[in-house]
Amino acid sequence: MEETENIQNKLPNQEIDYFKLGKILISRWYWIAGSLAIFMIISNVYLWYTPKIYATSGTMKLEDKKSEIADLSSIIASSERGTSRIQSETSVIQSHGVILNAVKDLDYPISFYIEGRVRTSEIYPAKPLTIQLVQFDSLNFYRDLITFKPINNNNFSLVYKVGDKEIANNYAYNSIINIGPTSFTIKYPGAINKSSVILFKFNTPEDFVGRIRGELRTAETAKNSNILSLQLTDANPKFAADVLNYIMKEYLIYDRNRKTQSATQMINFIDDQLKYLSSQVKGSEKSIQNFKQKNRLMEVGASADAAMTKAKDLETQQSVLNLQLLAINDLKQQIAKEKNNVNLNFDAGNGQVDPSLNRLIANLDLLLTQRNELLKTYNNNSQPIQDINRSILQIKNTALTSLTAIYSNIQRNLDYLNKQLVQVNQQISLLPVHERDIISLRRDFEISEKVYSFLSEKKLEAQISRSGILPGATIIELAQPNYSPVAPNEHDIHRSAIIFGLLTGLGLIILIRVLNPYIYDKETIESLTASPIIGVIRKFPGHIDEDNSQILATSKPKSIFAESVRSVRTNLNFIAGEKESKIICITSEVAGEGKSFVAVNLSSTLSLIDKKVILIGADLRRSKIHKTFKVPNDIGLSNYLSYQADAEDIIQHSKQKDLDFIVSGPVPPNPSELLHNDRMKKLIKELNAVYDIIMIDTAPIGLVSDAIPLIRMSDINIFVIRSGKSKFYSATVPQRIAQEYHLDNTVIVLNAFAEDLLHSRYYTTKFTSDSSGSKYYYYSDYSGYEASGYYVDSEEKKWWDIRRWF
Repeated sequence: MEETENIQNKLPNQEIDYFKLGKILISRWYWIAGSLAIFMIISNVYLWYTPKIYATSGTMKLEDKKSEIADLSSIIASSERGTSRIQSETSVIQSHGVILNAVKDLDYPISFYIEGRVRTSEIYPAKPLTIQLVQFDSLNFYRDLITFKPINNNNFSLVYKVGDKEIANNYAYNSIINIGPTSFTIKYPGAINKSSVILFKFNTPEDFVGRIRGELRTAETAKNSNILSLQLTDANPKFAADVLNYIMKEYLIYDRNRKTQSATQMINFIDDQLKYLSSQVKGSEKSIQNFKQKNRLMEVGASADAAMTKAKDLETQQSVLNLQLLAINDLKQQIAKEKNNVNLNFDAGNGQVDPSLNRLIANLDLLLTQRNELLKTYNNNSQPIQDINRSILQIKNTALTSLTAIYSNIQRNLDYLNKQLVQVNQQISLLPVHERDIISLRRDFEISEKVYSFLSEKKLEAQISRSGILPGATIIELAQPNYSPVAPNEHDIHRSAIIFGLLTGLGLIILIRVLNPYIYDKETIESLTASPIIGVIRKFPGHIDEDNSQILATSKPKSIFAESVRSVRTNLNFIAGEKESKIICITSEVAGEGKSFVAVNLSSTLSLIDKKVILIGADLRRSKIHKTFKVPNDIGLSNYLSYQADAEDIIQHSKQKDLDFIVSGPVPPNPSELLHNDRMKKLIKELNAVYDIIMIDTAPIGLVSDAIPLIRMSDINIFVIRSGKSKFYSATVPQRIAQEYHLDNTVIVLNAFAEDLLHSRYYTTKFTSDSSGSKYYYYSDYSGYEASGYYVDSEEKKWWDIRRWF
C-alpha cells in the first residue's frame, strides 16, 4: 500500500515547450495587433499635436588673449584655463544681461503667428504686417494675441480679449488703434488673401529672456579643451539661429569690456592723482619765480645742487611708494566689500606684487559673478550659495594676506628712504638761508613734476593697452538654421509605440493567464496531481439542451467528440481487466462539471461493444438521468433503498440495445444514510450477476459525502474535471481521496475540452523510464486533427484565427 501511495504521489516530469509557447502568443495575435495599432495611433496623434523643436549650434574658442603691445604694460592678468574657466564663461553666456542685450539686437518688438487646425505657429522672421507703435509703455501694454482679418483694401477687423470678453472691431488702415494702454497703426499690406488670418502680439526684450535662457546649453566639445559649443533649441529654427549668433557677439563685447575695465580703472586712478599734482607743480613753479625775483638769486652752488638732487630722488621714490600704498588700500577695500570686477590698479613696487595675486583677484571676480547668477535661482541659505561663499571667503583671506605682506614690504622701503632723507636734510641745513629756501622750493617743484611725468607715462601705457585689448574668445562657427527637428523624435516615438504596443499585448495575455483560476488542458492536471488521466472528452461542437436528451456519442458517431468518448471506453477496458463485471463510479468536485453527461455517453458507447450496461442515477439530490431518457422519476433508487420497491421494479430499459438504467427516484430526506445502507450493496451484488458494466452516477464529492460508500465499493472511480469550469484545486481531490481511503483505482477524465491556447499550459509532460511504475494511459486531446478528414461536424475555426492557414 505504501508503494501505491509513493507511485501516486510522484508527478511526471514536465519541460517547457517553446513551440507551444509561441502558439499561445499567436492564438491572441489580434490582441497584440490591436494594442500595437492603438499605440501607433496615440503616437501619431502625439506627433500631430506636439510642436516640433529645432536645435541650432555655434562654436567659440576661449583663449588667453593679451594686448597686442603687452610689453608696455602688465595691466591685464591672464585668465585661468580649464574647467573652472569653462564654467565661469558659461555663467556669463547664460547671464540675464548678455541674453537681454542679444534680444535687443534682435529687434523683435512684434511677434507674428499663423493659426493652423491643430496649433498656432510663430512665423519669425516674416512680418506680414507693417505695424507702427504710437504709444507703448514697456511696463504696461497689451500682451495677449490680437487677430487680424482683412475686409477690403481700406478696412480690416481686429479680434482681441479684454478679461474674459472677446471684442471684435473694424478699423481703417493707417488709423490709430487703441487697445488698452497701447496705441498703434497698421499700414495697408498690399495684395492679401481676404481669408487670411494673422495673429500678432507685442513684446519687450525681457519677454524672451526666459524662453531663451531655459533652452540655452553650453558644453566643451572635448574634455579639457578650450572649444565651447553653444546650442539653443526652439520651435522656430531661424529665431534660434539669430538669437544664438547675437548671444555670441554680445558675449565678445561683454568680455572685451570686462578686460578693458582694469585699464579704465587705472586711468581713472591716475587722473585723480594728476589733478592734484598739476596744481602742486604750478604752485611750486610760481613760488620759485617769486623767490628768485624777491631775493635776486640766480642759482645755487654746486654742493647745494648735489644735495638738492639727492633729496629730490629720495622724495620721488617716496611719492611713488605712497601711491602704491594708496592703490593697495583701495584694492583691500574693494575685496572686503566684495565688489564685482576687482582689479589690481597699480603695478606695486616694480615686481613686488606676487604673480599669483593677479590670479586670485581674477578668480574672486569670477566667483562673485557666478554667485550673482546663482542668486537668481537659489536663496542665500541654499547649499550652492554656501559652497561658493566658502570659496570666496578662502580667496579673500588669501588675497588680503598677500596684500598685507606687500603693504609691509613697501612700508619698510619707505622707512629706509626716510632715514636716507634725514641725512640729506642735515646736509642741506648747513647751507646758507637763501640757498636752503630755494632748494626747498625746487625740491617740491621737481618732485611733483617727476611724479606727474611718471603718472602721465603710466596713463599713456594704460590707454595704449586698453586700445589693444581683444576679446578672450573667437567665434569659430556661426549658428545656422537647422530645419530638421530634434524633438519630438519620430523614430524614437514610433519605436516606443511599437515596444509598448507589443508589451501591452503580451502583458494582457500574461495578465489573463495569471488571473485565470480554471483548468483548461491535461498538462495542467498532470502538473497538479499524480492521479492518471484515462482520456480527454472533446467539447460537443453543437448545441446541448439542458436535459442532455440526446446520447451524443451515438447520435454523431463520426464526430471528434464521439471518438474521444470511445478513447475513454478503450482505456476503461484495461482497468480492472481481471474482473468479468466492473463497477464504475463517476463523480466530480462540484455540480455542473458534466459527470452525468460523461456517465450517459460512456454507458452508451460501452453498450455498443456487446457489453451489457446498466446506468444508476445515484445522485439522490439532483439527478438528471430521467430527463436524459425522458422517463418519470416517480420510482427509482431511493424507493428501493427505502424498501418501497424491488430491484425488478426500478430497472428500466432504454431504446438502445444492452443499455438499462435506474433513475434516482424522489428526493429522500436522508440520501447519505440510504446510500450507506446494506441494501445498496445487495443491489450492486444482484446487478453484478447480470450486467458486465455497472455505471454509477454519484453526487459531487466536494459538496456532499453521498458518494463515499459507492467509491469504496467500486472497481473504477472516474473523477470528472471540466475544462474551463473546474478550478485548480479540483485536480488535487482525486489524489487526496485515493490516499485517504487507500484506493488505487482513481482516474481522471477531462470533459468538454476545446483547445484554448490562451489558457493552455506551455509545458509538455515527459513520461520517462523513471515513471514506469506509475499508471499512465495513452490518450489524445485530438488538437490539430480536425481537418484530417476522419471526423465530421468539427467545429469551424473563426475567420480571424491565424492558425487556420497553417
